[in-house]
Amino acid sequence: MSAVIELIDVRKSYGSQEVLKGVNLSIDEGKTTVIVGGSGQGKSQIIKHSLGLISPDSGQVKVFGQDINNISKKDLRKIRMEFGVLFQNSALFDSMTVYDNVALPLRERTKFPESKIKGIVEERLELMDVVGSNDKYPAQISGGMKKRVGLARALVLDPKIIFFDEPTTGLDVAKSNEIYRAFFRTQAQLKYTAVIVSHDVPKIFKLADYVALLYNGVMQSCITPEEFQLSDDPAVKEFVEKTMGSLYSSEVEEII
Repeated sequence: MSAVIELIDVRKSYGSQEVLKGVNLSIDEGKTTVIVGGSGQGKSQIIKHSLGLISPDSGQVKVFGQDINNISKKDLRKIRMEFGVLFQNSALFDSMTVYDNVALPLRERTKFPESKIKGIVEERLELMDVVGSNDKYPAQISGGMKKRVGLARALVLDPKIIFFDEPTTGLDVAKSNEIYRAFFRTQAQLKYTAVIVSHDVPKIFKLADYVALLYNGVMQSCITPEEFQLSDDPAVKEFVEKTMGSLYSSEVEEII
């Protein structure tokens, strides 16, 4: 299994506050890696470093084997063409219709004729089950639908890697489940690598191939959900008990 993203001893401080204290993380191609941890631990910093939006004070961030902080802006733009991002607030443009929001990356980054853009946009909207909303504005659709439109936009360029920053924030259980179903369906069909920052534990574990815990500025582990839930590592064990309760039994334990 080849790693498409590698963070190697990444350190980042803001003034006197050291947020990342030597993070090491490897993201495998075609897999879903979920990053968890307490509030304020710097989970979203992992995404920002991987996107090249911020640079580490020291260490390396490699994407497809290239150190993205030591390449040309042109090469970085090429790498970013392989990224899709679903932001916490969906980041839709209020002044644009659903259709135009989803079409935007294609119009900005390709030279496709409008007829081809129309076909791609409608295909992605159909995949996300938001057909019939083309002419609506973000203010006219529900929170769950906004997330699905945001995911449709993240998918229009057929990215190899999609980043999800707290994808179910602000949604009730039913709408959160809609997003998870959409995620599961699209990844099964499109085979992208997913990096998810989430607080929705343990539900998010059902989507994960690997779970990584960011604690005290360091990645404590990157292991399967089953291994995570049964881990004897003190930091992992404490996190599991805080988020799931000391009486939590994993599916593995239930089967045994």
